[in-house]
Amino acid sequence: MKERLQKLISAAGLASRRQAERMIEEGRVCVNGAVAALGQSADPDCDVITLDGQVLARRGEARCIMLNKPRGYVTTLSDEKGRPTVAELVGGVGTRVYPIGRLDLNSDGLLLLTNDGALADAVMHPRGEVRKTYRTEVGGDVEAALPILRGAMEIDGYRIRPAEVKVLGDGVLEITIHEGRNRQIRKMCAAAGLKVRRLTRIAEGPLRLGDLRPGAWRDLTDEELNALKDCAGYGHKES
Repeated sequence: MKERLQKLISAAGLASRRQAERMIEEGRVCVNGAVAALGQSADPDCDVITLDGQVLARRGEARCIMLNKPRGYVTTLSDEKGRPTVAELVGGVGTRVYPIGRLDLNSDGLLLLTNDGALADAVMHPRGEVRKTYRTEVGGDVEAALPILRGAMEIDGYRIRPAEVKVLGDGVLEITIHEGRNRQIRKMCAAAGLKVRRLTRIAEGPLRLGDLRPGAWRDLTDEELNALKDCAGYGHKES
């Protein structure tokens, strides 16, 4: 079914209709490779619609992407303080995606975003226990801190499961946690007498950040997406 291009762009969550009209007037929108005109209609199920060279997602198409979030970006789609947001880094996805969980302002690394609310809920739900792994650069007495980090701890009144901690080098740890509570690694390290200098998420469940450059994103492969769903129990019925 054909609809006006500005309506399709707005429905994808990429801009308001008025903004979409300006994009069309500026020649930023194409249909089947030809620059579109204001007032033109298209069928998203049949036509290839692009905005700034990025294909507009088809109606109902589920997406899940991996972003290497740089430090200095907030994990939200808009920020009342005017700080840079992860939404600015994924504008080319072609549909509105939102973060699965969070990485704080001064942390970087693997961040998943999706337009599939059920998948997001499954990944974030405590019952799924999707583990998260961080490369953590710290200052302080690491040897004294290790037994504390590897033991049962209480964070914000919540008893967390013991973390898996590996020493990668001088002042560099790899910490795997099960819960992913707000600023959990930083609070754990503080409780163990360590100061976090840099915190990078390098894995989530079966997914690894790999060599994805800071600020870049990519779609999960079918194999990765299926592995994530299986890890999170997505689509599994509760007993």
